Amino acid sequence: MTTRFGNTRYGNGVGRFVRVDGVPLHVVTEGRGPVVVLSAGLAMAWFDWDEVAALLVARGRTVVRFDRPGHGLSGPATAPATAAGEAHRIAGLLDALGLTDPVTVVGHSIAGFHAEAFARLHPERTAALVLVDSSVEEAPRTLLPAALRTAAARALGRAVTAAGLPAALGPAARRATVRASRTGGGDRPLPSAGGPPAARDLVRRCYRTGRVWRGALLENAGYPDTAAEVLALRGTHPLTAPATVLAAHDGSGGRRALRWPARQADLADRLGARFELVEPAGHLVMLDRPDQVARAVLHA
Repeated sequence: MTTRFGNTRYGNGVGRFVRVDGVPLHVVTEGRGPVVVLSAGLAMAWFDWDEVAALLVARGRTVVRFDRPGHGLSGPATAPATAAGEAHRIAGLLDALGLTDPVTVVGHSIAGFHAEAFARLHPERTAALVLVDSSVEEAPRTLLPAALRTAAARALGRAVTAAGLPAALGPAARRATVRASRTGGGDRPLPSAGGPPAARDLVRRCYRTGRVWRGALLENAGYPDTAAEVLALRGTHPLTAPATVLAAHDGSGGRRALRWPARQADLADRLGARFELVEPAGHLVMLDRPDQVARAVLHA
């Protein structure tokens, strides 16, 4: 079930809240043309795609950016995400927006699992798949049962919120995480990098809330289960859309630095996808190299 309510404006995009399966999702749409859906990684928000979205809109694309439950401005998460559940959420969001043509679905980090699941479970709605430094788990496993991990995540989320940590430390923790995840560890370390950090008012609005901390903890608690679910889908639901795998590399040498791109290249081989190294870039590729991400989406 989907319901539309409330519109706001962010720059050139229209932001609204759309209820999908009972959860208010914050979504920003802009542009005209073939549709691209952008989904960011753990604890990230719609505005992390700002520069990529602007480049795609300028090249004649409709861009849909949304916050998963417990992320950005969306309603709180009530349970850990699942691959099939997030694929269904993307489909429900497209239905609510009246978008019926096949879309290019783009997933960053853990959202790469969700994007791949969408492409496999909804092949008729998928024009192309782009994985941006996606999470990779060749043999996911965990020492603790899912129920125990979920209970621990909920308890920790409640404790963190009750202690007032989100209000006191949330924006600073967000800024520190972004700095650590970009090439060189700075806000704009390279001439080729993307623009400045997100507006402080938006960061405060999102990251001073316990809702986002609890959402990130819950999604992280379900990570190994989501990874295992995607592995299972690969055996039952073939990938029919063309796929691209973008892998970040900071430009340094050594076997350790090259291990991650090598795993991403193996992922591309398993998916039959085109592989592209993004260099120099940190894990937040869309911030460090928005030009290359947009180019990959346009050529997907």
